[in-house]
Amino acid sequence: MPLTGHLKELRDRILVCAAVLAVGFGVCLALAPRLITHFTDMGRALGYRFVYIAPQELLMVYFSAATVGAVAAAAPVIAWQVYAFCRPGLKKGERAGMLASLGAGAVCFCAGVAFAYFVSLPFMLRFLIAFSAGVHITAAISIAEYVHFLLTVFVIFGLVFELPVLSVLLTALGLLQPRWLQKGRRPMVVLIFVIAAVITPPDVVSQVMVAVPMLALYELSILLSRLCLRLKRKRKTE
Repeated sequence: MPLTGHLKELRDRILVCAAVLAVGFGVCLALAPRLITHFTDMGRALGYRFVYIAPQELLMVYFSAATVGAVAAAAPVIAWQVYAFCRPGLKKGERAGMLASLGAGAVCFCAGVAFAYFVSLPFMLRFLIAFSAGVHITAAISIAEYVHFLLTVFVIFGLVFELPVLSVLLTALGLLQPRWLQKGRRPMVVLIFVIAAVITPPDVVSQVMVAVPMLALYELSILLSRLCLRLKRKRKTE
């Protein structure tokens, strides 16, 4: 295919992604009030009260939730369009590897969001509201800050849970060795806590709730990297 053909195909696939994002944004914007109500109900059950302090704040919250929802809904289509564009230049094994990576990445991201929703967020919110107990201070939280906090936690945990997939992919490409991960375990413990301190809100509980899963996923990454290397060596000997 000539260069113009590749550019035309790329344009068509970008248009498909844009159309899916636009439709997803419209649908998610219509559902945004229900989603925000669900999130605020979760906070109210723990004793939070919510306000908005600017005329447009609640509308912008709906837009933010709709944007994140649209990207999440369109992610499978975008991933497929990327794969379909790259497919002609890939070998059979590379195609299978790319599909497996995309599928595993999607599953791990969803697992991270689920972990954040069912485990981390209730603990974080309960811990943070506990500071108002006995000091006669009522928590009236800006709805924009609250939703931003939730979405940030979801994205952080979704990305953190991608660590095993990334380690397997780099090992398969020959860019990573399991022994490097083992030797770097102690420095990585320190680095993980530093990263958790940077990417989370400024409280110790949030940092620990992010750092502990990252440490567990780092150990899982070492194990999966070993298995990947063994399979790679086994295929070479066959």
